[in-house]
Amino acid sequence: MDLDIEHLKTWIGATRESRDVISPRLANSLAAVLDETPNLREGDVPPAGIHWCLSPEIAPMSGLGPDGHAARGGFLPPVPLPRRMWAGGELVFSGEFRVGEEVVRRSRIADVAVKTGRTGTLCFVTVTHDYAGARGHVLTERHDIVYRPLETASRRPPAEIDLPTAEQSQEVEASPVLLARYSAVTFNGHRIHYDRDYCQREEGYPGLLVHGPLQASFLLRLAGRMNGGRQPGRFAFRGTAPLFDGGTFTVNAAASGAGHSLWVRSQDGTVTMQATAE
Repeated sequence: MDLDIEHLKTWIGATRESRDVISPRLANSLAAVLDETPNLREGDVPPAGIHWCLSPEIAPMSGLGPDGHAARGGFLPPVPLPRRMWAGGELVFSGEFRVGEEVVRRSRIADVAVKTGRTGTLCFVTVTHDYAGARGHVLTERHDIVYRPLETASRRPPAEIDLPTAEQSQEVEASPVLLARYSAVTFNGHRIHYDRDYCQREEGYPGLLVHGPLQASFLLRLAGRMNGGRQPGRFAFRGTAPLFDGGTFTVNAAASGAGHSLWVRSQDGTVTMQATAE
């Protein structure tokens, strides 16, 4: 499939502003998904990763593409590659979110680039988000999105990743219910997370995919626990392999320099996401 990279680059610099409220219902819904007791009230600090539940793209049913996402075009460039995935990102915190407050998110397309990897042609779109609440700026986020073809050029297993011995670990059941609830709380219609027949027949996956931001939320929460209950100032993460439903995966952390090294390990031992917290 031909990519007109010069046309796609015309989206660089596009901006969008959105507003949402961290309602008690939203905060408690995410808490329940993360298996926390849902008893948050206005003024409390919401669960880690609450910003990924705010201001989702809301399109009518007639405005959806075959994969359940909003049809291509609009704010994001219309990359013609069929698979759209989270590649990773970085969070830099300057404050805390609070339940009950309105949050303004200002987004900007920062870059569009094409690369060739072992899975074929890849198109990366980088989006930056700035979040501000009632007390001012809270978070700057870099969001890396990757588009790729359905048929991959290589079926080699993921490369081995050298990691320290985990100091803390948590097991999480990768159940379809977990994925459905997280899709609901983030208003994510992407069919790879709940439609097994679509996953296997159309995209060639062996099962349902666990959301990238859900894995990152578990890692971010563990980073806070490793940091005495305080959220890190900087949290960077990247996906290294797909994580599928069935069985349990582990969320792991170990001290590293001035911060912590964190990772998700799948049911078969594959590292699917790495992160650093400072």
